[in-house]
Amino acid sequence: MQGDELKRWRGAERARLVAAREALDPRTLESWRHRIDRHLEDGFSGLSRGALAFCWPIRGEYDARHLARTLRERGALTALPAIVAKGQPLVFREWHAGVPLATGPLGIPYPIASQAVLPDHVLLPMNGWDESGYRLGYGAGYFDRTLAALQKRPLVIGVSYEIARLPTIHPQDWDIPMDWVVTERGVYRRDPSGLVFAGPAAGR
Repeated sequence: MQGDELKRWRGAERARLVAAREALDPRTLESWRHRIDRHLEDGFSGLSRGALAFCWPIRGEYDARHLARTLRERGALTALPAIVAKGQPLVFREWHAGVPLATGPLGIPYPIASQAVLPDHVLLPMNGWDESGYRLGYGAGYFDRTLAALQKRPLVIGVSYEIARLPTIHPQDWDIPMDWVVTERGVYRRDPSGLVFAGPAAGR
């Protein structure tokens, strides 16, 4: 699948998956958030060291702010992405409670004046994810562009729900797979053959 056909297919799948996520009741979302927090804390001890970038949640996405506050208390430097220009790589800026925020595209807040950060780890929300670890985002390509531009690639953990799993997103040359995927079920490791379920947590 290529070109306009791929764009139409991805657009339809994105709309379907976001609608399914938004239809979930708040209690379910909160339960899944706690499970994902636990999988990340138990499975990736390195998140409390270095710089951690995450995304402000929208439209029922996993809310990483709770975990980010916990990890910051343990010594992590936490950051949010900011769009500096259309079609350009993102910049990550330090975030903590009280940092001034502005509202960017899709209504997503971002820090406006805090220092730029080069992340060691990225928690990346996914509208959809496939059996090879590829992510279906919002279609603008910002994260693929950003990851490709970084001199040192961070560890990228895609975060989503089991209901968003797809056989394939029909990845293209510019699509970058996740290193790991974490859902309410547990942790998936990306191997050359595709994603492998590693269990609820495995102390990484």
